[in-house]
Amino acid sequence: MKQIHLGVFEVAGTQVGGTLSWQHPRSDSLRYTELDMWIGMAKILDGAGFDFLFFADGYGYPAIGGDIALESVRSGINFPGIDPALLIPTLARETERLGFVVTSSTSIDHPLQTARRFASLDHLTGGRIGWNIVTGGSGNTVAELFGHTEMMAHDKRYDQADEYVDLAMTLWEGSWEDDAYLGDKQTGELAERAKLHRIEFEGEHFRSSGYFTVRPSPQRTPMLFQAGTSARGRAYAARNAEAVFVQFTTTEATRANVADIRAKAADEGRDPESVLTMIGITVVVAPTTEEAQALRREFDDLQTDEVVATLYAGNTGIDLLSLDPARDLTQLQDDGGPVGQIAQSNIDRFLPTDGSTPPTVREILDDLKGKGTRGLQLTGSTVEVADALEKLMDDTGLDGFMIEPIFGTADVRDFADLVVPELRRRGRMPAAPATGALREQMLGRPGAHLSSDHPGTRFQVTPATVEPAAAEPATV
Repeated sequence: MKQIHLGVFEVAGTQVGGTLSWQHPRSDSLRYTELDMWIGMAKILDGAGFDFLFFADGYGYPAIGGDIALESVRSGINFPGIDPALLIPTLARETERLGFVVTSSTSIDHPLQTARRFASLDHLTGGRIGWNIVTGGSGNTVAELFGHTEMMAHDKRYDQADEYVDLAMTLWEGSWEDDAYLGDKQTGELAERAKLHRIEFEGEHFRSSGYFTVRPSPQRTPMLFQAGTSARGRAYAARNAEAVFVQFTTTEATRANVADIRAKAADEGRDPESVLTMIGITVVVAPTTEEAQALRREFDDLQTDEVVATLYAGNTGIDLLSLDPARDLTQLQDDGGPVGQIAQSNIDRFLPTDGSTPPTVREILDDLKGKGTRGLQLTGSTVEVADALEKLMDDTGLDGFMIEPIFGTADVRDFADLVVPELRRRGRMPAAPATGALREQMLGRPGAHLSSDHPGTRFQVTPATVEPAAAEPATV
């Protein structure tokens, strides 16, 4: 029976998924700057057998008309926030096995900076770190913050991202031999020079020459996650990702996307079953259906058109309230402008290619109200939720779910207390949570390093066979 992998989607800010709920008595999200809140959540997940706590991250904010959206500031929609990566070492210290995944863009830092940061986090967590690779977000706001006039086009960003990850993996995999670090107090030798390799990387977008200063971490390369269901995003995932977050629209579309990612992975010479697929899912669960529905109504009553439009603008660059509510998104093209260059899957979902009629802007607003960028919405009793999760797994081929809380820690505790025991009873989760490096826990195999069929293994260092002065550099 296929096991269900579980993660929790969070942000180090007031809101998750661009919806509004921080005012609700159940929510503790206003405490996002307090370590104790995150420690409490992480301990719940660790004990319940969740695979990871995921942090979305970015420098931007929702903008409308070239400036920060009023509703973003007033209601805390994807604004403000802190750097979640700085929380992770503390959370790792307070947990035993829980993994941590953090978002980092390929459009901002140089790959060397990213490689150094994640290698450090992998050391500090004992091999429990994952990198969620994104190519950009928040429209031109991030580009402007970093001194650029506009962000790079969607597919071009993925081309750059391929090279970005290649250089990062060259640094992780191709710099140090496994036994290069000695730390020998008796001989006084810290590392063996012949087993340290110079990197020479010359690409279209990035260059690097020299030595990587972080010795190999438990996983060497952090476990690689990627979110994006656009055609280019699926191809990127098949090449690089070990776990992929798929945007859920319908069961049929999700099943097709999962199958396509796996087929593309096979084309890359990878075991298609080694690429895990997950969807985001908002679960409101209670002992009875009525209690769960009442909680959901309290959340839905907080949502407005302005909240929806602000979130969508920040995610896609499109201001829905500026459009004709009776027309669909093709009005952007009809009026001479591009549909969008970011969050392509969140645009494509409203532009069907099967000949069906696309929804109007009014219908999009109604559909996204209370949903934002969240995935599937599920409300019900313990048994109803467990039934739905099992059916989704069986009908789509998915490997698991990333829970998107609406009320923070309270939702996580409800799921851990009610749903996890039921999934264990059904054999969908192991009686004892997995341990080891994040990659070992997620892929269910021994060994913390990349699988032998992952494209990143081509960057692995070749053991030195000559004296240091004649050692050949690792060149890409």
